[in-house]
Amino acid sequence: MIEPQIFADYESLSQHAAAWLAERCSARPSALLCLAAGSTPSRTYELFAARLRSSAASQLRFIKLDEWGGLPMTSSATCEQQLRRELIEPLGADQRYFAFESSPLDPAAECARIAGWLAANGPIDVAILGLGVNGHLGFNEPAAELNPHAHVAELSGASLGHVMIQGSADQPRYGLTLGMADLLHAREILLLVSGAAKRAPLERLLTDGISTDFPASLLQLHPRVTLLCDTASRSG
Repeated sequence: MIEPQIFADYESLSQHAAAWLAERCSARPSALLCLAAGSTPSRTYELFAARLRSSAASQLRFIKLDEWGGLPMTSSATCEQQLRRELIEPLGADQRYFAFESSPLDPAAECARIAGWLAANGPIDVAILGLGVNGHLGFNEPAAELNPHAHVAELSGASLGHVMIQGSADQPRYGLTLGMADLLHAREILLLVSGAAKRAPLERLLTDGISTDFPASLLQLHPRVTLLCDTASRSG
């Protein structure tokens, strides 16, 4: 059973998450962190980077959870640009950051490249995840079957409505994502949930059973999930 830790607001949630991450990385200086993008982990990354500075993060490794397929890597809508701005560049970690290309010539080959790297360099020590409104994790979308490893994903309507790509001149054609087995093999999972829009999916995660129709429910199978949420996502 996943037990949530509830914080008064987004800022206090983010402060706690950053401190939690810093503690884990202090204990394991060469940890491999899996990075979700989006608004929920954004402040956590800023605070985490400020805590560590580049010298304290000199051995940390990072892998990007997912990416919008078909966007230029320079697009402000990509996960790439957010993660570089908030974490990778402040920590000087470019050489220790492994990521999907957003517009590869061969998406399947790109996924095979990522899968091969993770097989050789994993497992993930901490997977930092957000909760999709339809229960997706990365671009592991609700489906009859879920892909275990890095794969090309068909984007759901919920994903295509994400604020990251609203108003972007370029629109994604598919998703690139790590798979559910990659995430479940992580040593620890940090799940961050914030805002009233996540109230219903969070309630479902905490009360319903396990189903591929709600991929986040598979986190109930993991022995070390830390769930941090704010009152907007958990109350009333």
